[in-house]
Amino acid sequence: MQRAELAAWLRLALTPEIGNTAARRLLAAFGLPKVVFEQPPQSLEQVVSPALATALGTQPEHLADQVEATWRWLEAAQQPGARQVLTLADSAYPPGLLQTEDPPLMLYVAGRIPPAWPVGIAVVGSRNPTPQGLGNARQFSRSFAQAGLTVVSGLALGVDGAAHEGALDGAAAGQIATIAVVGTGLDRVYPRQHLELARRIAERGLLVSEYPLGTPPLAPNFPRRNRIISALSQGTVVVEAALKSGSLITARQAAEQGREVFAIPGSIHSPQARGCHWLLKQGAKLVESAQDVLEELPLPQGHQLTGTAHRQDPAATRNEGPEDGLLAALGFDPVSLDALVARTGIAPAELQARLLEFELDGEVARLPGGLFQRVAAG
Repeated sequence: MQRAELAAWLRLALTPEIGNTAARRLLAAFGLPKVVFEQPPQSLEQVVSPALATALGTQPEHLADQVEATWRWLEAAQQPGARQVLTLADSAYPPGLLQTEDPPLMLYVAGRIPPAWPVGIAVVGSRNPTPQGLGNARQFSRSFAQAGLTVVSGLALGVDGAAHEGALDGAAAGQIATIAVVGTGLDRVYPRQHLELARRIAERGLLVSEYPLGTPPLAPNFPRRNRIISALSQGTVVVEAALKSGSLITARQAAEQGREVFAIPGSIHSPQARGCHWLLKQGAKLVESAQDVLEELPLPQGHQLTGTAHRQDPAATRNEGPEDGLLAALGFDPVSLDALVARTGIAPAELQARLLEFELDGEVARLPGGLFQRVAAG
């Protein structure tokens, strides 16, 4: 893309009140943005309102600064092609997103785009998951990557971060391991705790944003970016979600886009499971293993999975030895120490010592409020 072409696209995208829908009408009527801005007001008013036609005649504030910042960002890539700005007119624009009702005018991408966009599977969920939820996100994503799929998520804390980590762990060399769709400009990383994770994703996957450079983490941006997560994926797996979780937005948009929706069930007592249970009531497919997803996933014609995801009982743990009675009494729901004393008859001091051993072995997690939860083996 030449600098003048970039400036024209940015001007169209940044013109106040011109959203994606009006911009697409203008492009359909006149062609490239450069041609749009050459039109007299009378021609523009045949496509958009007089107010929008007037707005198109005024250059957006700070446009020159945005063009300069974007151009420098592209030139600063450590390798040619490692940073790109894709437009609706670009042949490299992801076809799955192009076919949706609201594709962004521009996509900022960090990471090397392959000749064809990879087959994605979205893995999303709570920012405050249970330890088991984190384990499930990593395990499922690792298996998806081992099967040759690209895990798509949102770089948020909790399930998103675990999904990206699992995919990076399971992907083969040269594979697009994971795609992170973010709600900020790509010159920023949010949350800051994921700065190193974002760097690794850019090296072995893709960072994607529809927002111009410099865009801060504004709350409305995150639900909006979820449509991109679902559009880049053949299906969406919701690991854990409360009833008001943004993950349910992703699931709804996936269904509206004709993609599959999968949900992992959880404890009826866990707030983080209620969103998944609601999705199951609405017709989402219940899954207990990555293999369940792979068997149902509608893969594009000609795409072959490169590995297998072993079916695993979520309740399976390693050989437990003499403590198996305590783990059986613990179950997989969060439970208090007093409840465990009542269930097992073990003295509190001895029970705490045994729980600490299991905690150190990674089989039990200590939760807020003095609760304990058994964690299935990953």
